[in-house]
Amino acid sequence: MNKPILRAACGLIVGLSLASCASRPASGPAGASMFSNERSSVHRDGDDLLTGGLGLAGLRSMGPPAFADANAPTVEELRRRALWSSWRGIADLAPGGGYGELFGSLGAVPGREFSAYARLPGARQPHRVLAQVPDAFDTGKRCVLVAPSSGSRGIYGAVSVAAAWGLPRGCAVVYTDKGAGSDYFDLDAQQGVRADGSVAAVDAADDLAFVPEAPTGASGVAFKHAHSQENPEADWGRHVKQAAQFALHALDQAYPQAAPFTFDNTRIIAVGISNGGGAVLRAAELEGDWLDAVVAGEPNVLANGHGARALYDYTTEAALLMPCALLDVDKLPQPPLPAAVQAGAAVRCASLAAGGQVSGATTAEQARSAHELMRSRGWTDEALRAGALSVAFDLWRAVAVTYASAYGRYGVDEHPCGYSFAALNPDLSARASTAAERAAWIADGSGIPPGAGVGIIDSKFAMPDVTLAGLQCLRALWDGQGEDARRVRAGIEQTRAGLPRKGLPVMVVHGLDDGLIPPAFSSAPYVAAAQSAGRDVRYWKVRNAQHFDGFLGLPDYAARYVPLLPYVYAALDRVQAHLDSGAALPADGTINTVPRGPGKPLTADSLAMPR
Repeated sequence: MNKPILRAACGLIVGLSLASCASRPASGPAGASMFSNERSSVHRDGDDLLTGGLGLAGLRSMGPPAFADANAPTVEELRRRALWSSWRGIADLAPGGGYGELFGSLGAVPGREFSAYARLPGARQPHRVLAQVPDAFDTGKRCVLVAPSSGSRGIYGAVSVAAAWGLPRGCAVVYTDKGAGSDYFDLDAQQGVRADGSVAAVDAADDLAFVPEAPTGASGVAFKHAHSQENPEADWGRHVKQAAQFALHALDQAYPQAAPFTFDNTRIIAVGISNGGGAVLRAAELEGDWLDAVVAGEPNVLANGHGARALYDYTTEAALLMPCALLDVDKLPQPPLPAAVQAGAAVRCASLAAGGQVSGATTAEQARSAHELMRSRGWTDEALRAGALSVAFDLWRAVAVTYASAYGRYGVDEHPCGYSFAALNPDLSARASTAAERAAWIADGSGIPPGAGVGIIDSKFAMPDVTLAGLQCLRALWDGQGEDARRVRAGIEQTRAGLPRKGLPVMVVHGLDDGLIPPAFSSAPYVAAAQSAGRDVRYWKVRNAQHFDGFLGLPDYAARYVPLLPYVYAALDRVQAHLDSGAALPADGTINTVPRGPGKPLTADSLAMPR
């Protein structure tokens, strides 16, 4: 349903003079109750909103933008590096990948940024919100894209998803880290990340983004997703709505003579991928006519319906079984299983057989048994092949460790399986973080260790299958008994999605080869339940698309898989046309893409974009 467009009759002040990175108090009762530590900055003349002045060439650089002083980078350096990391983590920008040629835009977009901490009622910790307002924003055609970060990423974690589509069209874009993000805290040094991204000690600053509740003498590193004790995933939808409210608040300040900006006179489209996709679907179920359309790519969503499985369920299953099962799967992408990983997989097969989880006397027989077991539980061979990447990078364990802590609302040093986080020595023992590591957290951290100088400490680490005992403990929190298992499962149940609001147009886009969030467990049951209830949900299934566009720079992945982002952008085109002119939303469909093959550039024919 189109909202009425309010055309301001009075003149507009487009070139407002705003001090770069200036702090100011919230204005008005809504801002005062929800937002704090507000900041604004101007990005023009060699800087911009989309790439921080890096452009395509700078984003393609294999190394991140350098700091003049590694121990004390400037706010501008941190922002530029955070944009570089966010683009590189999500999009395929490699030559021949089609970005900026077949889809997407990297042209400079001048404008202003407004950021703050937002806090849900009763929350222990804030989440970050940041609005980008391009100079080309049209107050007579008010549009905002609200974009929660993918994964557990920091505040720019959806820049390649939302900003690349919205900013060149003159729409404002607002982000939320949805209660996760890269605001790590050094428990030894008692230092955390400030509103501007710099690092300071607790007793030297009053604007730290995350200060955990921790016992005296706690050591290592804490981070918001694992240690906020708030199970942020349960509130993803409310994080998205609060970010949209901040966008209106920021626009009031950017264009005071055109204020007020409200949900009644401003178009709001929510878009996200992965965890961000799950977040916008949770926002879709909230009451009120505040949201005009939703586009969810490869969403991590727990639905009601046949085949639905919780992320924690299939993640802990994959962490245990997939290393062994992949030894029985042919045509695996290369790399991702180097010799050391394959040797570990054979050890895992023997461990599973000894525990009675798989059968067989040889590694080949055990791998076949594990493969058959995973197939019986809904895994396709396409998902298993793409999931090999998560085995190679130990991603299954990383996700399970953090999410167990989050779902159970455990604090520092309370993990039920004895995990903790710290900087690591080469022998995997804990050490103190360095000043340079702490300084880069806001830019380099993914929101879930390992990475950015922070690793996982496994108290159950033991030869020969070094991670087995810890993984078995994590799995038992799903299928076992006891207070900890009940506590974790209760937290998971709080994340279950409801139906989208009646009449709200929703498009879901998912790659059929997704090996991290298989559509059979997530988007397919969500769409089926919503459509059965008469909701306006459309579903594009994309063949030969897996979860990580950012890994298509690997030659064998580029040859096999197409990127998912162009279909998210196309879905945004469709919902925009629907809202503008009433054009029909597309029918459900399976998009039969054509892999480009070894050494070939991506073409429009490969993408087979729906018309």
